[in-house]
Amino acid sequence: MVFIPAVEPVKLIAWSDYLCPWCYNASVRLERLEQEFAGLVEIEWRSYLLRPNPGRRRDLERFRVYTQSWLRPAADEDSGEFRPWQGDAGPPSHSLPPHQLAKAAGSLSADAFRRMHRRLMRAYFSENQDITDWQVLRNLWLELDLPESDFDRSRDPALLEQILDEYNQAIAGGATGVPAVSLEGNDAIIVGAHPIELYRRWVKRTLSARSRTPSDGARA
Repeated sequence: MVFIPAVEPVKLIAWSDYLCPWCYNASVRLERLEQEFAGLVEIEWRSYLLRPNPGRRRDLERFRVYTQSWLRPAADEDSGEFRPWQGDAGPPSHSLPPHQLAKAAGSLSADAFRRMHRRLMRAYFSENQDITDWQVLRNLWLELDLPESDFDRSRDPALLEQILDEYNQAIAGGATGVPAVSLEGNDAIIVGAHPIELYRRWVKRTLSARSRTPSDGARA
């Protein structure tokens, strides 16, 4: 664990899509960063929609061929676990359903969101589950022992509005793709699944600067 004098935690805002393989890698790295700087780094996950509308269902065979490209992010250091698509499930229809489920979990608790966020990534990229299928999503909800009666929160129009607002904010802020990460209070957005060392340096510089800045009480 990195030791740094007590300062205000660094909050990173991360836009991500559950159908994006590079977002899986970014998720793994940012989670590790959060653990490394225990209590000094907070990650706020926001929604980005690579496929905002259902549209026409893609051909399964072509989708299987596409998922061979997942071997590229799989070869990176600090990567998620990837398996090119097998079986007859899918392809996924659009980005919204998994975001709706994650936001519903987040409405219960921050821990429920973190567990669901991680589970959705693994279900899609490692287990080849169609995370746009509502029966699959219900099964994941119950697997995490979340209250069955709260599953319908995922259909809450307010959560859908929140997802769309986050996506539109990302676009307005210049996030041309995902993963995209910004430091709270800083307009700069870093796009791409960068090595963990880049995020680590960003956090260290921010914490170091804050530790050198006198608090309001110290200046009084």
